Amino acid sequence: MNFQLSSDQIALRDGLIALLEGRFSLETIRAREGQASVVDRTLWEQLAETGVFSILVPESLGGLGLGMTDAVIATEALGHALLPGPVIGTMLAAGTIAGAAEGSTLVGLLASNGQGPLPAVIELPGDCDGYLVLPDPRDTASPVGYAPRGAFTADTPTRSLDPLHPVGRLHLPLPTGDVELHERADVLRRRALLLGSGFEVGLATFALEHAVAYAKERHQFGRPIGSFQAIKHLLADELARLELARAALHYAAVITDEPEVAAIDGEVSGLSVTQMQWRATAGAKLLCDQAALSSTKTAVQVYGGMGYTWEVPIHLALKRARVHSTLLGSTDQMAELVATLAS
Repeated sequence: MNFQLSSDQIALRDGLIALLEGRFSLETIRAREGQASVVDRTLWEQLAETGVFSILVPESLGGLGLGMTDAVIATEALGHALLPGPVIGTMLAAGTIAGAAEGSTLVGLLASNGQGPLPAVIELPGDCDGYLVLPDPRDTASPVGYAPRGAFTADTPTRSLDPLHPVGRLHLPLPTGDVELHERADVLRRRALLLGSGFEVGLATFALEHAVAYAKERHQFGRPIGSFQAIKHLLADELARLELARAALHYAAVITDEPEVAAIDGEVSGLSVTQMQWRATAGAKLLCDQAALSSTKTAVQVYGGMGYTWEVPIHLALKRARVHSTLLGSTDQMAELVATLAS
């Protein structure tokens, strides 16, 4: 399978990166660290004008009508910019929830494990206007509901691991939502996992680029530290890990867009189309979790003592990677799912 990007996909990626560098500079984003509201709604709506939130919306509904492959390319660019805000929920809600595609309605995610929310916190309570409520993952046929922010209560946003991703404790019971999305819960979960994995690839790329740049500039013993094998090998390993994760992600996105490919591959493994799509999605999430966490940790190590300071932005990517690695399931749960479908 050829994973080279098409000219249109390259234009999508480069256009988004150029916009993000101009409107969402690192300085602009970091100015909102630790605040209850981390989203500048004016800039968010300007981002929406590019069509990024309506990538998956059919053209008949005013969207771009593109597929998951294009969507993960977009979330990779957003992750590379460390963009704060409910990116995944808003992209999934676009086309169904009024204002999501236009950036005027910010939509987060709430997930249940059949016994309550998982975890018992609400993301970005100071910014989200509503939440997609996903039922028990074992309940694959139930629809996904939408609950406006006023349908439930949560504590005031408190300091979280990621200063650009505040959370509040959700008061039970978990709302079910009064608007149903058209797609089943398992389809939305897979899409959410893939979009989050794309964001993680962006975080890993951000960390690796910063580490490589620093290794070229920082001198020790009269030489750039990047000339030493210990540093070279660390960075080379992270690049290999990142490219493997990106390839797995694009494969999962392709067979999501083209079920006939999943059917052909499933014949070899004795799996149905849905099982193949889940195996590919869980495998991609697993590898992207590992790439994001490993690359950010390595970047801190390459920076040495400076890597642990607040001024160096690598810690922001590391903390965001921690947040995304728990999105709709842990790394261990993804590994268990892959093992189950591989046996």
